[in-house]
Amino acid sequence: MRDAIKGRAWSDCGCEVVLATIENRASLVAAFREAEGVFLLVPPNFDPLPEFPEAQAIGETLRTALVEANPAQVVYLSTIGAQAKESNLLTQHTIIEKAISGLPIPVTFLRPAWFMENSSWDVAPAIAAGRDSEFPATARQAGANGGHSGHREGRSRTASGGVEAVVA
Repeated sequence: MRDAIKGRAWSDCGCEVVLATIENRASLVAAFREAEGVFLLVPPNFDPLPEFPEAQAIGETLRTALVEANPAQVVYLSTIGAQAKESNLLTQHTIIEKAISGLPIPVTFLRPAWFMENSSWDVAPAIAAGRDSEFPATARQAGANGGHSGHREGRSRTASGGVEAVVA
């Protein structure tokens, strides 16, 4: 977490919260050490420099921090476009995926096509038109909760030492 106040909700749920920044290897090692799992969510950069030096630096920082801390498993929130061959804004995730793949730690890359919360603005018009059955119950719940599905926990399992890409 970058903000202790925002981390309070997680600590209230029983999570250990450690303050760290994505560019600071030492803070990441402190956060990752002895962790059963690490969920990586890299802040977006909508105006990167040519050749993406920011993503290259983040990838290297993450790789070295993960090797040093040696958590049990890693989940990286990537994007569905990370597999693209042409360079674009999503290439930042491609670079970071490459940097942390091949670690002696199980790594899962999540490449979501759409987030449940993004459909919240579609639910009300669908209900009004009588088409709400087209949405799963969690999407209808997300619309009723202002974009939050109400789920706070999840689990990812990977084969020991394996790298897995998941498209959701």
